[in-house]
Amino acid sequence: MQLIKGTLIPIGGNEDKGNGKSEIHTLEFIDEGILSRIVKESGGKDTLILIIPTASSIPVEIGENYLAAFKKLGCTQVKVLDIRTRQQSENQIFIDLIKKADCVMFSGGDQSKITKIISGSTIHEILIEKYRNENFVIAGTSAGAMCMSKEMIAGGSGTEVLRKGVVNMSIGMGFIPGLIIDSHFIRRGRFGRLVESVAKFPNLLGVGLAEDTGLVIKNCNEFEVIGSGMVILFDGNKLMHNNEELLKQGTPMTLTNLITQVLSNGDSYNIKKRIVNILPIDAPFV
Repeated sequence: MQLIKGTLIPIGGNEDKGNGKSEIHTLEFIDEGILSRIVKESGGKDTLILIIPTASSIPVEIGENYLAAFKKLGCTQVKVLDIRTRQQSENQIFIDLIKKADCVMFSGGDQSKITKIISGSTIHEILIEKYRNENFVIAGTSAGAMCMSKEMIAGGSGTEVLRKGVVNMSIGMGFIPGLIIDSHFIRRGRFGRLVESVAKFPNLLGVGLAEDTGLVIKNCNEFEVIGSGMVILFDGNKLMHNNEELLKQGTPMTLTNLITQVLSNGDSYNIKKRIVNILPIDAPFV
């Protein structure tokens, strides 16, 4: 299996941008937070970071917010790629910037817009190539995190009880095939739809990211938890009863022996071996 040189950083949404407004979970200082870690993983303050607000319904405002946030961290080369159409995914200026970039960050919004506009394009191909072969970072928050997987949650109620049909699935960007990622997981009560996703694909690991919480994923296999919240993992590898395929839409589901893990800042996890490494309780917050 090819060694993946790049890094993925999916974020559960509402990450601390240092503005003190509407942040549900925040760290004390922005330079201790998730965006700072993105800068570090990308190579430092002088690396080229591209913001892609394709998922957002307000891409200009979102782009400006991230430009301001990264400026607070001292970054000198941050640009917005305002890609709104399929044609713009083939724009040579954008393509050249992607080729030079050290990091791209997808904003929140509607993950299906990202796949509709960018998936299968020249930009998508370059992102995959750089991620596999270079020290390149792909970060994404909310929708930008959810689109990273191959099997992608496209929508569905987060508050419904566990009934078949709560979740709508689609094909994501395919950066990491072994996960299904959901965001705003705690605040929006998305337990049911992630569990149903795992029932549909029991060989995949369901990852529920709280707000201002993310993962630093290395080699598509190991990740570290970062940020101020928690990560909920649903592992269906040892399910003893799963009636998802047999049920009609709207019918309550039965799952037994679904393994659940709750992780927080500094904890790590091996996706292939399904092994947790818990940060010692007296370790400093990182």
